[in-house]
Amino acid sequence: MYDLIIVGGGPAGLSAAVYSARYKINAAIIAPFWGGFVNEAHTVENWLGTKSISGQELATNFVDHVKSLDFPMITANVQGVLKKDDHFEIVTTKEIYESKKVIIALGTERNKLGVKGEEEFIGKGVSYCATCDGFFYRDKVVAVIGSGDSACTGATFLSNIAKKVYLIYRSPCLKAEPIWIEKVRKAGVDCRPDSSLEEILGDKKVTGIKIADGKNTEIAVDGVFIEVGSTPTTFITSHLGLKTDPKGYIIVDSDQKANIPGVFAAGDITTNSSKFKQIVTAAAEGAVAVYNAYIELKS
Repeated sequence: MYDLIIVGGGPAGLSAAVYSARYKINAAIIAPFWGGFVNEAHTVENWLGTKSISGQELATNFVDHVKSLDFPMITANVQGVLKKDDHFEIVTTKEIYESKKVIIALGTERNKLGVKGEEEFIGKGVSYCATCDGFFYRDKVVAVIGSGDSACTGATFLSNIAKKVYLIYRSPCLKAEPIWIEKVRKAGVDCRPDSSLEEILGDKKVTGIKIADGKNTEIAVDGVFIEVGSTPTTFITSHLGLKTDPKGYIIVDSDQKANIPGVFAAGDITTNSSKFKQIVTAAAEGAVAVYNAYIELKS
């Protein structure tokens, strides 16, 4: 029986692990992989104290910090979190773990568009991670779908690899941070506002896209990178009866407490972070959640 189990291996979960170690809580962290979406970031330039760092390197730093504290890190897929009398059961593919308190830091999952050809060509020209798969498209033509930070960072990254990069987005203007919009323009990315992806074309692999821009334009591309946001990963905790907002984000108070006693949530999965998903806010929420779990455990 642990006093606390942290579910999720991104910035919120790893930050929670560091603070749990500092508070000497009998705790563990469980995740299928470590670092979360930070691993996919080409460049991070807003982590305080570090002017510029790759996402993979920053994620490695997070993980190494936790490991240096000899904190229990259990690599496993979590299948469910259940309430059992006065404790919780965290069901994984390996075994069932028990704890008095739990922090849900599962983050989000990439959104899909549901357009024709998307499912068919996943891994055959359709990707959801520019930094993961971009190098397969050296000197080729690619399209990035989306208007936010992830789309703009992906397009900027791909501009250094691909022969040509299109940025397709429904809105009349980009919605990313101004600094990323400036980088997109400097990179020579071909921006197509007021356009939506209608279909991904191909045979055995992607050969083009069809966009709705008033002209039903077809563009020849070798790859399509879909960067249209994410959805909170709450299916694992659906049996707990946690209150969520209409979009599925777990409702928490300023102490990161959910509506079920003993359950805390932190990071991109919460209503506190739903409008501003940043590494720094996720890490902060993880720290706040542990502090308040610690107070409850000591009372």
